[in-house]
Amino acid sequence: MNKLRAAILASCALCWPFSAFATDALPRAKPEAVGMSSERLALIRQRIEAEIARDQLPGGVLAIARRGKLVHFETYGFLDKAAGTPMRADAIFNSASMTKPMAAVAALQLYEQGRLAMNDPISKYFPQFAKQQVAVLDAKKENITDRVAPVRPITVQDLFRHTSGLVYGGRGATPVHKLFPSGSTPASESMTGPEFIDKLASAPLLYQPGTVWDYGFGLDVLGLIVEQLSEQSLGRYLQENVFKPLGMVDTHFVLPQDKVVRYARALPIDPDTGKPQSLRSFTQPTRFECGGGCTVTTANDYLRFASMLANKGTYADQRVLGRRTVEYMTANHLGPNVVNMIAATGDPSRADYGFGLGVAVRTQPGISPTMTSVGAFAWPGASGTNWWVDPKEELTVVWMAHSPGTIRWRLRQVINALVYAALVD
Repeated sequence: MNKLRAAILASCALCWPFSAFATDALPRAKPEAVGMSSERLALIRQRIEAEIARDQLPGGVLAIARRGKLVHFETYGFLDKAAGTPMRADAIFNSASMTKPMAAVAALQLYEQGRLAMNDPISKYFPQFAKQQVAVLDAKKENITDRVAPVRPITVQDLFRHTSGLVYGGRGATPVHKLFPSGSTPASESMTGPEFIDKLASAPLLYQPGTVWDYGFGLDVLGLIVEQLSEQSLGRYLQENVFKPLGMVDTHFVLPQDKVVRYARALPIDPDTGKPQSLRSFTQPTRFECGGGCTVTTANDYLRFASMLANKGTYADQRVLGRRTVEYMTANHLGPNVVNMIAATGDPSRADYGFGLGVAVRTQPGISPTMTSVGAFAWPGASGTNWWVDPKEELTVVWMAHSPGTIRWRLRQVINALVYAALVD
C-alpha cells in the first residue's frame, strides 16, 4: 500500500507543471475566487485514491472550471497500473461516445450554412433508406412477425437525437438488435462507410422513426452525411473546422506513433464482473471514421471543446458555432410523445434527462441521480470518460478515465456529488 500511495502522490506532481509543455485550456484561479472551496475540492483526491487502491480504476484526470477559470486540474493514479506508470496530465484517452457531440457540432456547422435541414429525410443523402421498413415483433419480442412501412421517414433531427430506430445491436436482445452491428467502433473496424450504410438500410427499424429514444447509430450516419456534403473525411473536416480553431492538438481518429506512450491503459480485469477487459489502441485507422465513437483526446483538449459550448459557440476569440445554434443544440428535442429510454440503453446517470442535438439535457431539478441544474448538458463515453456543462452554475467539468465497465456509472455520480459539494457561493 505504501508503494501504491507513493506512486499516486508522484502522479499528482505531474499536474501543475502541465502548463510548461502545453497551454492550459483556460486561465487558472484559486477556487475561492470563483465561489468554490479548496478544502472541499481536496476531498476528491481522497475519494478517487480510495477507488484506485481498491482496484476499481487505474487512474484519471479531472478538470474543473468555473466562470471561465480553471480551478482544478489534477491527475490520479496510473497511466498504466500494471507497469506502475503514474498518470500524466497530457494522458490520451479513448473518447468513445464523447465523439458524438463533436460530430454533432460538425453537422450543425453545415446546418448553419443552409446545407443541411433538420427535417431532411436521410434518404436524400443515402437513397437506400427510402425502402427501409419497420419490424413488428411478437408479444415476447422474440420473433419478427411482419414488416411495415414507416409512418414517416428518418430525418436528420432523428439522427442527432437518437430517435431514428437505428439501434446499437449490443444494447438489446430482440431479433432486430441481432441484425445491427453491436456498436460504432466495431462497425467502423469491419465495414467501409458505404458497406455500413447498406447494412443499416437493409435491416428493419426497431421503432417507427421519431417515437422512441434508443441509443444507436445516428451520429455515425450523420458523420457520413458531413463527409458527403464537405467532400472530406469526417476527421479532416473536424480537424479544419473544430479541432484546429480550438487548439485541440491531441484529438485524433488515429493515434500518432509519437503519442502512443501517453495512451492510458484500462485495468486488465473488470472490477465488477471479474472478466478481462481492454480498449482499442487507435494506432490503426478504422475503415471509416465513425462519428459515434472513434476518437482519442485529452482532458485539456476536451475542456476546450466543452468551454466553447459553455460560451455559446466561442473559445479564445474563435467562433465555432453561432450563439442561437448552441442554444438550439442544448435544448430538449424530445417531445412528450417520445418514449425516453436514456437510462435503459444509454447512461443511467442521465436518467430522466431530455436530449438535444448530440447531448443529453437536464429538464427538471430532481429525479436524476446526479446534481446538475436544469439546462445542464453532456454526453459521456463507454470507456469511462465524462463531461458536463452547467450554465446556471457557470461550471464545466471533464473527467478522463479508462473504466469501461459498469463502475463508470457509479464513478460519474461520485465525482458529480464531490464537485457540487465544493460550490460555496
